[in-house]
Amino acid sequence: METQYADLIQQAYSAFNARNIDQVLSAMHPQVRWANGWEGGYVNGHEEVRDYWTRQWKELDPRVEPTGFKQRPDGRLEVEVHQIVKDVQGALLFDGTVRHIYSFSDGLITRMDIEKV
Repeated sequence: METQYADLIQQAYSAFNARNIDQVLSAMHPQVRWANGWEGGYVNGHEEVRDYWTRQWKELDPRVEPTGFKQRPDGRLEVEVHQIVKDVQGALLFDGTVRHIYSFSDGLITRMDIEKV
C-alpha cells in the first residue's frame, strides 16, 4: 500500500463491517464531511455520521472491502472498494466496485467522497 494512511483506512473498514461506529469515528476528525451514499449529499461531524449509519443499518446491510489504494497527486487517498449491499432480509441490492476518496489532516479523516468506477 502506497500511503501512510492505508492501515488507518483498513482498520476503519473492518470496524464499519463489524458495525463498531465508535472505532470508525476515532479515525475521523470531529468535523468530518462524509458522503452519504445512501440518501445523497453529505453528513457532517461525528453525530451526523453516527445517525446516518444507525438509520442505514436498520434498512441495509452494506459490506465494504478495500481492494486497492492509490495516492493522488493532490494528497488525497483513493481507495477502490468492493461493495456488497443487501437489504435486511438478505436480498442483494448492489455488488460492485466504487472508489472512496479520502482527505486527511493531523492523522484523521477529514472528508470522504464517492466516485463511481
